[in-house]
Amino acid sequence: MLARCAPKPFLFTVPSPCFVLDYANFSKNLKILERLEERTKVKILLALKAFACWHLFPMLSRAFQGPLWGTCASSLHEARLGREEFGGEVHCFACAYSEDEIRGLIDVCDHVVFNSIAQWRRFRPFIIEAWDQGKKLRCGMRINPEHSEGAPLIYNPCAPNSRLGVRAKDFVPQVFAEGITGLHFHTLCEQNAQALKATLEAFEAKFGSYIHKCQWLNFGGGHHLTRADYDLELLVQMLLAWQKRYNVEIYLEPGEAVALDCGWLTATVLDIVQAEKAIAILDVSPTCHMPDTLEMPYDPPVFYLHKDVVTEATQNSSAPYEYLLAGKSCLAGDVLKATYGFQSPLKIGTRLIFGDMAIYSMVKTTTFNGLNLPSIGVFQDQDFRLLRSFGYSDFKSRLG
Repeated sequence: MLARCAPKPFLFTVPSPCFVLDYANFSKNLKILERLEERTKVKILLALKAFACWHLFPMLSRAFQGPLWGTCASSLHEARLGREEFGGEVHCFACAYSEDEIRGLIDVCDHVVFNSIAQWRRFRPFIIEAWDQGKKLRCGMRINPEHSEGAPLIYNPCAPNSRLGVRAKDFVPQVFAEGITGLHFHTLCEQNAQALKATLEAFEAKFGSYIHKCQWLNFGGGHHLTRADYDLELLVQMLLAWQKRYNVEIYLEPGEAVALDCGWLTATVLDIVQAEKAIAILDVSPTCHMPDTLEMPYDPPVFYLHKDVVTEATQNSSAPYEYLLAGKSCLAGDVLKATYGFQSPLKIGTRLIFGDMAIYSMVKTTTFNGLNLPSIGVFQDQDFRLLRSFGYSDFKSRLG
């Protein structure tokens, strides 16, 4: 059985390398999120750190024809993009702000969340000045419930020595009198509703005495809401219960769930070399174009044409032809970890397509080694349209 994001055969003829976004799969995800909003009245935001291709914002944003209430940003640049192209509410959280950043964020944001008591108190005078000028800006505090749900260490905000959020022993309830109106936590990574349930129990145990002081709560991201096995019913019951218990507005800020299985990355085999295993060197690079495959680690689905039929390569299992898939950078570890099996041999010029490449890959690409960035295109109603291609000027302009 092919994965949900299996490409159409003609996509093996589009430019390579190229990120290709699928309107139909975005629509499927958005219907799930819209139904969740209808049932719970929760407000769902797009986490721009996971997906920020602003060409598709009109189909996502409630300000146009989509269901999402706004965006959450991790920087002034993301906040500006959300304000200019998405509309709706603009939220921002960063581990720390500079004075210039906080001034810029005050101009474009509806919510600003602080990572420490010290940051809040340092910049509170700027916030008060904005309030005095009529700016309707809500401020929050990120907390650390000190409860981990098995995320890889690099993505675990509650790991030992985490710099993310205020622990209960360091929390100062006086901040509510000073102008803080809500609490925010973000502890999950590609996880189901049961992980949120356990996190909420830890949050309530440590911070329950403060929740009644809040106008709103933000349960962060990492909720795989649109995954086939996600327990939406459990989530609905939790959200309804919390709203009833505390009479607060609740936000969720998924990134992956919005764009899960909504894009591909096209690739071409440039060479085959032989080591302990056969290695296909591609015109895409894991380190430059798919960094999550090395950081997470994540083994993406790979598709190819076998007898003119779209076929999914097998991972780490016996197949007639097996290859490691590698990039063309000088980094020795620029190689996907899984061994992929094919029913026919790869050759120079063979086209491959990587699945589930809309999330994180597009926003994390680099030009290390001067490698060209993949183009960006969209697939809608059986048609492909190239949105953007990159070249030498894009590489050069960012370096001086």
